[in-house]
Amino acid sequence: MHPSFYYRWKRAREDHGGEEWVSACGRASWRRHTHSQRRSAYHASAFGVRRPLRYMAHKLDLDDEQIDTLAAILNVLKTERAQARLDEQRSVAGVAAAIEGEHFDQAAAAEALTARVTAAERLKEEVLNTLRKTHDMLDPEQRKRLAYLLRSGQLTI
Repeated sequence: MHPSFYYRWKRAREDHGGEEWVSACGRASWRRHTHSQRRSAYHASAFGVRRPLRYMAHKLDLDDEQIDTLAAILNVLKTERAQARLDEQRSVAGVAAAIEGEHFDQAAAAEALTARVTAAERLKEEVLNTLRKTHDMLDPEQRKRLAYLLRSGQLTI
């Protein structure tokens, strides 16, 4: 069974307050679970994490230690990507401010665009660092599977 099924099933149950869709003898209804029957977030499965990690864990057949390591690696990359997006928004605001005045402020526009280039360089370094750490963590067979996922477009960096 594909791991995204578990996520969707869990989401559907949460959206209905712990109720479960039951169809018996042609009569469909929502059945409410008692508190003891509900799974808490603490007891959720190891795949209750964001999609890239869950997908990679499934496709590469990672063990628990590798999943924990990859989660930490992807978390750092996610933070760096968010920072790069923020820096890009700031540079757009800086360029807009340079254009807004009576005269074009070339120095302010250049400074805003330099900040964008710096953010892109930091992101490039973090992606390289992530790839190196992921390579070190995987065994040769898992590396082959990861390379296939990248070449086929099923996984992007």
